[in-house]
Amino acid sequence: MNKIAIKIENLSKKYLLHHEKPTLVESALRFGKKEEIWALKDINLEIKKGEKIGIIGDNGSGKTTLLKIISGITEPTEGRLETNGRIAALIDFEAGFHPELTGEENTHLNGMLLGMSKNEIRKNFDKIVKFSGLKKFIDVPLHTYSSGMKLRLGFSIAIHSSPDILLIDEILAVGDQEFQKKSYQTMQNFFKKGKTIIFISHHLPTVANFCPKTVWLEKGKIKMLAESKKVIKLYE
Repeated sequence: MNKIAIKIENLSKKYLLHHEKPTLVESALRFGKKEEIWALKDINLEIKKGEKIGIIGDNGSGKTTLLKIISGITEPTEGRLETNGRIAALIDFEAGFHPELTGEENTHLNGMLLGMSKNEIRKNFDKIVKFSGLKKFIDVPLHTYSSGMKLRLGFSIAIHSSPDILLIDEILAVGDQEFQKKSYQTMQNFFKKGKTIIFISHHLPTVANFCPKTVWLEKGKIKMLAESKKVIKLYE
């Protein structure tokens, strides 16, 4: 039985930055200034099933890029990624939603994007709405929702999709205190069930309390991977 949830080998991600808008002639001749930025460089990481891993680092260190690659939102430039199990990613609460559709319609859309069948969505719909606390607003267009409301709906759909791997990028900070508490309790329950969680946050005490181990990213590279309190102490 495979005990590995995520395996990353020599993974790198490059972006090309265009510093000025080229003229028509420059575009045709491929002129203009371009800069290569390596958001990630030579990342090697193995995460076992059931582990809770924190990821910390300054803005621009590559944290979100790494989660986007793991979730399949973007592809690596180099290297190899292996994942085992259904993945639910909370990286951008706008992702997987359509502003003109209602909360109910978006629940079906987002659920299917997470790999849920129509039957699974119907079976869990009432639970999703109840957890989100959005029953009053579930039949109105998403563009009327606040950021916190979109987060609550997205998180509720994600956890009811029964993911094996849950990726969370600081997004829970948008929710109110009551919802944050409920969300963290839910993630603790996921850990007890053997689910794998990767959690990005700038709130270091939360990382220390929630994740036994933490990855410190610096300029696109892993600077340290160890017990969370040790990593955080050096990072601070």
